[in-house]
Amino acid sequence: MKRVLITGANSYIGTSFEEYVKNKDSNFEIDTLDLLDSNWEEFDFSGYDSLFHVAGIAHFSKDESQKQLYYDVNTELTHKVASKAKLSNIQQFIFMSSIIVYGDSSSSERIITRETVPTPSDFYGDSKWQAEQKLSGLANDDFKIVIVRPPMIYGKGSKGNYPKLSKLAQKIPVFPKISNSRSMLHIDNLCEFILQAIERRIEGVYFPQNSEYVTTSDLVGKIAVAHHKKIYFTKLFNPIIRLFFGLDTVKKVFGNLVYEKEMSRYDFEYQVIDFEESIKNTEL
Repeated sequence: MKRVLITGANSYIGTSFEEYVKNKDSNFEIDTLDLLDSNWEEFDFSGYDSLFHVAGIAHFSKDESQKQLYYDVNTELTHKVASKAKLSNIQQFIFMSSIIVYGDSSSSERIITRETVPTPSDFYGDSKWQAEQKLSGLANDDFKIVIVRPPMIYGKGSKGNYPKLSKLAQKIPVFPKISNSRSMLHIDNLCEFILQAIERRIEGVYFPQNSEYVTTSDLVGKIAVAHHKKIYFTKLFNPIIRLFFGLDTVKKVFGNLVYEKEMSRYDFEYQVIDFEESIKNTEL
């Protein structure tokens, strides 16, 4: 029996993982802890094998007044929880970082390899990167640190950019046809990865992703098909999109950002659902 503590009660990833484990009938006992409760530090961490830390601010804001909050939550709170976990003899700490530690997507091909050095371009990415460095200082043979840097996570009930794109795909009759490339990660593939990480007691930095890269126009097309909608794709708008590529929204939708596929292959299988099936499962 593996005892797992998830910090981030009611979070999308935490809740999804808990449900996934139940459906897999795995030999896991899971508890959740709400870090918004000011009394969380009184909670007894002892007796858990792994701590899955998903609490944090997940989406970027350009509001400078929020900057310190990102570091307080994503960096300092993470370090505080990990320090308590280590003192409580928890053997493994799993931290949800992000591909965003490598900075923004680009208009041209952008492939991240193991040699790519993190260069955060905003305080959201930097708060994650700073947390990673603090966690590395806690790691030893008795306290294994797992840093997960996923690309965009999506699935039924997910938040962020995917549901916005889904709503758009169901409404508009025309969409730009741009040949970009993105890494994505369906929630089931992430949950299977975390399950395997706990069972195998791994440590280190990991880059899980779907087995396929995604083109935005193909993604929109498959969402539309799932809803029996017809969309026409055209290159007519491409010059305008390139002109406004500096805008965050345009960059997120049409930019290029992928992990080299080899760096996401491990000695265990976690890519349990392919791209086409994942869209059907998310939309229906």
